[in-house]
Order: sequence, then structure tokens, then C-alpha cells
Amino acid sequence: MHEQGGEPPCLSQLRLFPRRRPSVHASREFVANALTGWQLTALIDDIQLCVSEPATNALLHGAPPRREFAVRLELTDDFVRLEVRDSGDGRPVVQDADESSCSGRGLFLVSELASDFGIDDHTVGKTVWAAFKRPAVP
Repeated sequence: MHEQGGEPPCLSQLRLFPRRRPSVHASREFVANALTGWQLTALIDDIQLCVSEPATNALLHGAPPRREFAVRLELTDDFVRLEVRDSGDGRPVVQDADESSCSGRGLFLVSELASDFGIDDHTVGKTVWAAFKRPAVP
């Protein structure tokens, strides 16, 4: 996975984002940079799409004013796990949106693209997570 004699890749990366609109784009860049560093560029498109939904939900509904939300990527032997944690109330719901809806499909897309998906409740806030199967190493 890494060049012989070089540093092994960091197995987990975490970044905090302020409750501001540019943070959704910044979270997508964070994901792309981490996956590029781990030489998992084949997963960038899916995981960037999947970070957008919980990051947007954290921005609009989860992170109270003047608070942040966290995006974490963890690399295991078999999976890349994406987590978005915020400190807000409420629990997002996966829903099928009808054809005339302009919104409401985000978590459904995440649940379809990911190998596994869930929401963990905490004393304060929640974590929306998705796990993606790592491609086979040639």
C-alpha cells in the first residue's frame, strides 16, 4: 500500500467544519484528499457524494449555531468508513422520495451506494456513517 521505507498511511483522518455553507464543499475536498493519499481514488466519487448529504444535514439541521460538525474517514483492511457527527437533536430518516420531490433522496442514495450504513445516537448528537468496500489491490 505504501512505498517501501516510506511512512505508512494514516489509518484515520478527522476534520472539524464550521456551520457554514462552504463546509459541505470543504468536506468533499477533505474526502478526496484522504482517499488520494490512501491510493483509493476509485472510491472518491461515491464517498464524495455520500459525505455531501450528512454534511448538509449537519449544516442545516444538526450543528447548532456557532458549533462545528466532524467528518472522519477510517481505513481498515476491507472497508473505508465515513462518519459525520454533529451535536444536534433529531435523527435523520432514510426515505423514498417521490418523483416530483426536489429533495429527500440523500440518505437513500447513501444507503444504496454504501456496503453498510447506519446512524449512531450519542448523549449529545449523532453520527451518520457509511462503510465502503475497498477495491481489490492489483
